[in-house]
Amino acid sequence: MSLIQVQHLTFGYEGSYELVFDDVSFSLDTSFKTALIGRNARGKTTLLKLLMKEYDYQGQIIMSEACSYFPYTIKDPQLLTIDICYEICPTLEQWELEKELHLLDIDGLDVFYRPFDTLSYGEQTKVLLAILFLRKNSFLLIDEPTNHLDQNSRERIAEYLQRQKGFLLVSHDRHFIDSCCDHVMAINPTTIDIVNGNFSSWYNDKTKRDEREMMLNKKLKKDIVKMEKSKQQKENWGHQIEKSKRGAADKGYVGHMAAKMMKRSKNIEKRQIQAIEEKKKLLNDIEEYDDLKINCLKYFQKQLIQFSHFSLFYQQKTVFQDLSLTICQGDRVLLKGPNGCGKSSLIHFLLGEKIDHEGDFHCGSQLKISYVPQDCTFLKGNLNDWIQKYGADQTMVKTLLRKLGFSRSHFDIALENLSQGQKKKIMLAISLATSSHLYIWDEPLNYIDIFSRIQLENAILTYQPTLLFVEHDQYFQQTIATKIMDFQELV
Repeated sequence: MSLIQVQHLTFGYEGSYELVFDDVSFSLDTSFKTALIGRNARGKTTLLKLLMKEYDYQGQIIMSEACSYFPYTIKDPQLLTIDICYEICPTLEQWELEKELHLLDIDGLDVFYRPFDTLSYGEQTKVLLAILFLRKNSFLLIDEPTNHLDQNSRERIAEYLQRQKGFLLVSHDRHFIDSCCDHVMAINPTTIDIVNGNFSSWYNDKTKRDEREMMLNKKLKKDIVKMEKSKQQKENWGHQIEKSKRGAADKGYVGHMAAKMMKRSKNIEKRQIQAIEEKKKLLNDIEEYDDLKINCLKYFQKQLIQFSHFSLFYQQKTVFQDLSLTICQGDRVLLKGPNGCGKSSLIHFLLGEKIDHEGDFHCGSQLKISYVPQDCTFLKGNLNDWIQKYGADQTMVKTLLRKLGFSRSHFDIALENLSQGQKKKIMLAISLATSSHLYIWDEPLNYIDIFSRIQLENAILTYQPTLLFVEHDQYFQQTIATKIMDFQELV
């Protein structure tokens, strides 16, 4: 067991007027399997980079062992996987790595002698995690390992992490955190706290605590009104006594009483203001999030899309076959299955891409579709230009982004300088603000923080749009889907 001690950490990026961390202190036991959670742009990846000593900062970070960071940067992904393994860990014994990969359901002999860039996302993630955990005397910092991974890969990696001694994991997948973590480290609006338990226990406790503090906030507002009235009343008393000095026989006595009353009033006012400020401090870490709106349209008939005995082909290879699916008004259809089974191919077909196919396909006339792609790295330039390009309402998009955690200053930043989570939020906000009959979202939650996921779930349940989506977050699946199309069941 060892401790990472952070004392009075203050850090902000050069050129930014806002600090990422302001006088933050905490201690982390490296034997904990800790999930690091918080809003997008709250500083999760920045904290990992600070622990890796990649940035200058004020304060102290005291560690007795080095840290390793996932994902490891691969300089030449065309090298054989085995060569990359030895590049990362020169003292590696191949049998050790084969043993670790076996726990992750990977045949080492199969992947070792393939170029690394030919491996799937899941295979690359599993290989890198296994190597980094084999590095001696190193504490592993794991940054969002589940993005782009299917459900089976997530479960295997969660089982693997559950066997490890300790790590610090950034993840927004609630089921994944519950499966492999025993502590939660939350970056709140003003503090960082570490608690025992998984996400579900932490969120349950936080929800109750926030509810108590919101009730306190209501009481505080009433107290402020009473205190202001009391303050004004006592000031009026003082003025009345001061006026009574005019014509009084003993002006000295009356003046003394007036001064005494004014002094007492000032002391009471000072205590009241101090009490109010102390109460306000209790409310700093409430994670507030406003309700989102979806600008969905109702289609003129019940059925929007129908596939019957439908098969799709790429370069004369069968992607899937014999798909039968009907999407009706109000359906929320989950496309489920492992990576490579054809989910995204079906989406691209619906969006108009010319793909060879057989079987029956019917799409309603003048059907308006709003699409959120899996990859949003293409976003560059000015936010207003992209909003205009998609024909969305600018005011509504920016209102939604503010509710999703954007500050006003983010609207002026070139999009290529935003994080992946912020880019995905932009595409989601544009989609929500676009008048549509059908929303098609391809892995919409990649890089999206937990609180924004909850906001999206609440909005979907409130406005009940017709939705076709691919998503591996099990909480989101269970909460949102009204119909499931499992591609593993296709012959």
